[in-house]
Amino acid sequence: MSSGDFRRENGPSTTAKPITETEIAAEFSHHDLTIARINNGSFGSCPKSIISAQQQWQLQFLQQPDYFYFNTLKPSMLKSRTLIQYLVNAADVDEISIVDNATTAAAIVLQYITWSFFTSDFRPGDAAVMLHYAYGSVKSSVQAYVARAGGKVIEVHLPFPLNSNEEIVTEFDKALKMGKMNGGKIRLAVIDHITSMPSVVIPVKELVQMCRDEGVDFIFVDGAHAIGNVEIDVVDIGADFYTSNLHKWFFTPPSAAFLYCKRSEKVVDLHHPVVSVEYGNGLAIESAWIGTRDYSAQLVIPDVVELFVNRFEGGIEGIRRRNHDMVVKMAEMLVKAWGTELGTTPEMCSSMAMVGMPACLGISGNSDALKLRTHLRVLFKVEVPIYYRAPLEGEVNPITGYARISHQVYNTIEDYYRFRDAIIKLVSDGFTCAILSN
Repeated sequence: MSSGDFRRENGPSTTAKPITETEIAAEFSHHDLTIARINNGSFGSCPKSIISAQQQWQLQFLQQPDYFYFNTLKPSMLKSRTLIQYLVNAADVDEISIVDNATTAAAIVLQYITWSFFTSDFRPGDAAVMLHYAYGSVKSSVQAYVARAGGKVIEVHLPFPLNSNEEIVTEFDKALKMGKMNGGKIRLAVIDHITSMPSVVIPVKELVQMCRDEGVDFIFVDGAHAIGNVEIDVVDIGADFYTSNLHKWFFTPPSAAFLYCKRSEKVVDLHHPVVSVEYGNGLAIESAWIGTRDYSAQLVIPDVVELFVNRFEGGIEGIRRRNHDMVVKMAEMLVKAWGTELGTTPEMCSSMAMVGMPACLGISGNSDALKLRTHLRVLFKVEVPIYYRAPLEGEVNPITGYARISHQVYNTIEDYYRFRDAIIKLVSDGFTCAILSN
C-alpha cells in the first residue's frame, strides 16, 4: 500500500463532526481528576476508546491463541507498520519495525554498532558522540555497549537556557572536531529530536548533515517524544536510524515504539536483542514476535487514528499545533506571574516548555528538585517534573529550577492556574527547599 492509498483510506474524515470538549473529557475520565496532570511527557495518555479497542485485541488472542498467532498477528502488525511508514514518510514498510520503546530501539542499534568493534571495521578509541542532555537510559546504553567494546564517548554540553539553534550547532561542531582530533574517527552520533530534561527541540536535520559532512559512519536519532509532538520526515532528516515512542504523544497504551532503519548496503544484519524463532527473518519480523506476550499496544495503533485522532480537526497535525500553541501560552502566563523566564524560545518548544521558577525557592540540587516535585504533588495535587540547572560562576540570584510543563488535549487552563497559584503561595509563605531537607 502506498502512502497515498493509506491517506485515502485512513485520512481524517471530511464529514465527521469534530470532537467536543465534553467528549475529550469523557475520553480521559479514567484519569485521577483531583490531579493537575501537566506531565504528559513522562508516560503519555491513552483515551478510553483506545483502552476498549486494546481490550478487544487482548480478548481475540485469549479466545483462540493458535488462530490469532497463525492468522491475525502478522497481517495486523503489518497494518500498524504501514501506518507508521505513512506517518514518518519512510520509503519502504520493511524499514519500519515495532518495538516496546525507544530504549529497546537503542539497544538494537547499539548492539549492531558494538559488533563492528569486534570486526576489522572499528578500532578501540573510535568515538561515539551524543548530547549531554540525552535520556538517561540511552546514555547508559551507549556506555554499556560502545564504551565496553572499546569506544570513546564524547558528550556535547549544551548551554541552558537556550536562545537559538546556533548555540546547539556550535557546541555540536566542537564535539565533532574533538572526535576527529589526531586522526580519530567518529563511528556513531546519537542525536535527540526533542531532549527530555531540559526539553528542547533540536535541529536534527542540520546536525545530521554536519555528521555526513564529517564522515560519521552511523547516525541514530532518538525521537522518543517526537511522533504526535513534532513533524517527522525520516527521508528529509536523513539519519540511518530513527526511533519514537507512540505511547507518549500518539495516544497508544504503553508500550509501543517504532524503529526506522534506512535501507542501505551498510545497514545490514540488525537483530532484536530477544532472540526468537523468527531470528534471521529480518528485524521487522523478529520484533513482531519475541515470544508469547501481549502485543495489543502495537496492534491497536490503527485504531488510535480511526477512533480518536481523526475526530480532531486537522488530525494529528491539528493536535500538534493545538498543544504547541497552548503550552507556549501557558508557559508565558506562568513566567509573567512569577517574574521569571522561559528556558528556550517558543520556537524551540514542542508540546512541552521549560518554565523558570522563582529563585527564592532555593532549588540547589537534583534532590531539591525531586523533593519540591513531591511537595507539589502531595500538598497541591500538581504533577510536574522539575529540572535543576547548576548556576554559572559569578551569577547573581540565578534561576536554578525549571518546570517542564506539557500540554495534551485533556489539559485545561485550570491545571496551569493551580500550578501558578501553588508557587505564588509557597513564595508568599517564605518557603524554601531547605525546609524539605529538615
